[in-house]
Amino acid sequence: MKSLKQPFYGWWIVGAGGIVQWYTSAVFWRGFQAFIPPILSTFGWSHGATAAAISLQRSESGMISPFVGALLDKYGPRKAMAFGVFVTGGGFIFMSQMQTLWHFYLAITLLTLGMSFGTFIVFVVTVANWFIRKRARALATLMSFSAIGGLTLPLLVASIDHFGWREMLFAAGIGFWIIGFPATLVMRRRPEDHGMQPDGGPETISDNADGTGTTQPATPRTSRLREQAITMRQAVKLRFFWQLAIVTSLSQLVSSTNLFHFAALLEYGMTATLAASAAGAVAIGDLGGRAGMAIIGDRFDKRNMLTVAMLMQTVGVAGLAGINATVGSVNLGLWPLPFFIVFFGLGFGSSIPLRLSILGDYFGRASYGSIIGLTSSVNALFGAAGPALVGLVHDIEGTYRLGFVILGSTLLIAIPMTLTLEPAGRVAAKARTLTRRSYPAHGRDRPGT
Repeated sequence: MKSLKQPFYGWWIVGAGGIVQWYTSAVFWRGFQAFIPPILSTFGWSHGATAAAISLQRSESGMISPFVGALLDKYGPRKAMAFGVFVTGGGFIFMSQMQTLWHFYLAITLLTLGMSFGTFIVFVVTVANWFIRKRARALATLMSFSAIGGLTLPLLVASIDHFGWREMLFAAGIGFWIIGFPATLVMRRRPEDHGMQPDGGPETISDNADGTGTTQPATPRTSRLREQAITMRQAVKLRFFWQLAIVTSLSQLVSSTNLFHFAALLEYGMTATLAASAAGAVAIGDLGGRAGMAIIGDRFDKRNMLTVAMLMQTVGVAGLAGINATVGSVNLGLWPLPFFIVFFGLGFGSSIPLRLSILGDYFGRASYGSIIGLTSSVNALFGAAGPALVGLVHDIEGTYRLGFVILGSTLLIAIPMTLTLEPAGRVAAKARTLTRRSYPAHGRDRPGT
């Protein structure tokens, strides 16, 4: 393994995980919206029934995420990812053969199970374990691959029109196996297990919330980097954890409806080509936001940057709701479209690496998988509500527009909540106070003394 120090092996993990993230985004997270219209046309299912399946996916993912995070903390990523890749590929293939609505729901369940073990959480936890000082850069680079996947939406729409949605779903499953299984071989749990240090550099000091510190063996000239080490039990007792979870969940509430963007643009009177191009162009802003965080994410206060990201996302969803809308006696036409493309993409894209790196900065690596898993579970509750709300409103009102107006109004709550997030030092101090209360030892405030 030492021969892989140049470049630092953590970047190989970023690259392998990024390729899988790109493909997953291209065929599901961003790309699956291209499958919705032809599937509805084939079976005649209601928008609400389809949206309920997507909500099921979000809620199931939330229930699974804490278990995945705990398993990653304990056993590492390779076995979990291999299982996830196998199930995900099988889920796409099964969906390509579906004939009834319950088949669709079962396929969504398989995809949820597979992706929970084989994609996002695995890569985020693993990358966060390999980087500390460059964590925001590494996570932003990883997440940038997801945004690139969105650029292929027009190509996917054209391919579905030419080959058919069943054929493309079958191909997606085979492709997932071809890309995913080799990537599992690259995954490694922690750099310390292979004689390396995070970031490929100096010794790290873990500043545990109980006041202890753990270090790796150091050379005389080794500089030291201090890292927080707050446990899962401590984290859930902190207001900061739940405040950040709600902020990110409100963002998830809105972003989870991206599968309906293409259908909404068609409803607003756009041609399929223009709608696909517009939905795909959102990925450019998304990529710009993620790439931007790779450059500046470790240089400025992440709380302030996350606030700006939430504001941009609010403007973006307002733009989506305003396309061809009539306000008073004035039809807005396509004027709101650039606001949707630029601000929704930038806001959503930059928020992803920011919130992931904030959790690492505040709580450290010791329980990062479990903390990410629980946060994802809370996010999923809101993420499940988004598609269900938009689908239900569409069935009642006959339009997607009102659903997006409601979501944009709700997202406004996230802005003051983000502005009032506590600094890392204060959160760590509160965690240490919790530890002292738990272990009121006779002379020293930690167990074992």
